[in-house]
Amino acid sequence: MAKKPEEQKKESGFSEIIEKFKQNPGIYIGSVVILILVTVTFIGGDFISGGGLNKSEDYTFGSYGKEPINYVPGNYFALNYENISKYYQSQGMDISDFRIASQLWRFAFEEAVSHTAILQIMKNSNYSVPDNIVDREVVKMDMFKDEYGRFSRDLYRQISETTRLSIWRQKKEELIKMMYLSDYGSLLKTKGEIDFIAGLSMPTRTFDMVSFVIDGYPDEEYLSYAKENANLFNSIHLSRITVNSSEREAKRIFQSISDGTITFEDAARNHSQDNYSDMGGDMGNRFFNEIDTEIPDSAARALIFNLRKGDISDIMQFGESWTFFRAESDVTFPNFEDETILERVRSYVRNFQRGRMEDWAIAKANEFIKETEEVGFTSAASMRFMEIKSFGPLPVNFGSINLFTSLDSFSISDLSAQDLSDLARNENFWKTAFLTQLNTPSKPFVQGNNVFVLYPTDELEYDEGLVDTIKTTYQSWWLNYISGQLLQQYFINSPNTDDKFWDAYFRYLM
Repeated sequence: MAKKPEEQKKESGFSEIIEKFKQNPGIYIGSVVILILVTVTFIGGDFISGGGLNKSEDYTFGSYGKEPINYVPGNYFALNYENISKYYQSQGMDISDFRIASQLWRFAFEEAVSHTAILQIMKNSNYSVPDNIVDREVVKMDMFKDEYGRFSRDLYRQISETTRLSIWRQKKEELIKMMYLSDYGSLLKTKGEIDFIAGLSMPTRTFDMVSFVIDGYPDEEYLSYAKENANLFNSIHLSRITVNSSEREAKRIFQSISDGTITFEDAARNHSQDNYSDMGGDMGNRFFNEIDTEIPDSAARALIFNLRKGDISDIMQFGESWTFFRAESDVTFPNFEDETILERVRSYVRNFQRGRMEDWAIAKANEFIKETEEVGFTSAASMRFMEIKSFGPLPVNFGSINLFTSLDSFSISDLSAQDLSDLARNENFWKTAFLTQLNTPSKPFVQGNNVFVLYPTDELEYDEGLVDTIKTTYQSWWLNYISGQLLQQYFINSPNTDDKFWDAYFRYLM
């Protein structure tokens, strides 16, 4: 049977990345590098950023290697905060919201820590950018170009000497930092590693899949369980008195009730030490399956449920308390034709007998698998009016690493993004998906509220174009992106960092 258009192979989000990369790798890589470096752009910006603080002061949020990480108008921290704030606002976010505001301040602080750490490392290694190179880069800045894109002395002279010096120093720091990150990134790339990583993108497989919903457990199964375990749904109206002081005190109260000196209700109000004392000990109507918290001992529960109306139990010790009960009614036996009782059965089975429901769904899946051996996967699904969900091509990508096509890049009906994310972290899914023979139904496996059966339809062992693209993406973008994130966290968690950000944030900004 021919597949419908919507059932054919879907293009993944990764494919879109690859296409953009192929169309203009220079622009694409450049845009990502900007995100990695978080380099502050000194083009037409406001060099005196308020950020909600007094412009005449500086504010210290910590230090790296004893060098203060402070917010001073026009410094790296301040400019970074300003650029991040503008980006957030361009995305429609309210930067006055406390959670967003604290987040962008934290981002700017962490960038400032990383910036300071890198400059210290380069200084300690005696590296410096020659002044003539800094001069050459400054005159290339857009803020000094005329309408024809040429350097304008007039524009350069329009700003103050102090501001020009600040720009020059910031450009120098930027070049030093870029040199460090360039060297750092080059150390991470070895041909063997690149080939190995690219090899993980193969093979890819395409799948059909059906699912059996565990919550589809039918009423006849609930009813069968209820009849087999009817005593769990017996109910009785109870009252109780609990004494925490001593067994002697419990016996004294018990005897006072027995000889009529005090009523059970008054004794509960005056002497009981539990949540039911204000109600005269009344616990209400309780089912056998829900009373284990009040009566943890199973033998004691059986004794309580054998009481007749008006009977008082013996004193029972539970932990450091002594308790006795009175039956306010005889035991009521369940009527499973009553929808209220049947709903209680459903709730109990879902919460405490989930494995029984899973076993039922697995049995249905195994019946389906036997049918596929006779009539084929598509026909077996059609006979059961089941939807076949198709996806792929997909490599082994446990945890959805964004370098490769990921499971959650496909749109699979009835499965949410969270469902797909959970499935991608299920080791059993990947083993089942890639160890099952082609055009053969897999063994059923459980994930969340579903039992799945996979049917691998196609496998591609090698695609030179895709492997080459993975290599290029890995060494030009992905490795720098991941290592950049890890590098920043390394500096944040370094013993050289004195992180007082939150204390300072609440003191200065709240």
